[in-house]
Amino acid sequence: MNTERHKELTDFIKDLRENIIGAFTSLEMRSTFERKPWKYQGEGGGEIALLRGEVFEKAAVNFSAIYGDKFPGSESASPFFATGVSLITHMSNPHAPTVHMNIRYIETQSKHWFGGGYDLTPMGFYYEEDKDHFHKTCEQNLDLFDKNLYQEFSKHAAEYFYIPHRKKERGVGGIFFDDYNTGNYPKDLSMWMGVGNSFLDTIMPIYEKRRHQPYSAEDKKKQLEMRGHYVEFNLVYDRGTKFGFQSGGNTEAILCSMPPAATW
Repeated sequence: MNTERHKELTDFIKDLRENIIGAFTSLEMRSTFERKPWKYQGEGGGEIALLRGEVFEKAAVNFSAIYGDKFPGSESASPFFATGVSLITHMSNPHAPTVHMNIRYIETQSKHWFGGGYDLTPMGFYYEEDKDHFHKTCEQNLDLFDKNLYQEFSKHAAEYFYIPHRKKERGVGGIFFDDYNTGNYPKDLSMWMGVGNSFLDTIMPIYEKRRHQPYSAEDKKKQLEMRGHYVEFNLVYDRGTKFGFQSGGNTEAILCSMPPAATW
């Protein structure tokens, strides 16, 4: 495996993560991220960064870079490398939506691929202008690499973030891609990095606008009900959750996506 490539990828992931942590922290007056490193059963590991504040009721921005002897789901020994950053926010203000972002790179002896994306989930309070900003910013970034990517990736998101038993999408969409390998590694890498670097532009203006919006006890109740649907998707359908458990990842890090409170 290409260890120079692995270093380039993990260095980018770490820098991106620090930028996101800094941006989220800038909205808090008294709270900061608490960090907790963990080691993988094979080689490598990661770090949980968890924030519980006044704006972010809970936010997790996690990093991992691991090596293993057997790729999850494989019947035979198949060494692999995987790295990525994954984040989730659960906001104190019900009018501020939850956002999820993940970008990852996985490599085995025979192939490699990129994956990731981000999506927006209002917790009971839909604002057309927020959805438009989120999608437009995403589209403008992807158009820098290929004019067809936004339509392709947004369609994948609509299909992936669908909750069959609720017969609805988890939120208002975004982008999602997996097993991405066009055969042009430098081009694929640039697009993948572009997705990561564009994330803060999609969400921070929304949080600046919604974090001080007045809300009622009924609004909070509605938010908690919608969080329940979010939990259902993550535990039943999410591939990242399944991969994390199958690969022997850190359980606490995997379950950081769970909200601090939800109702059914």
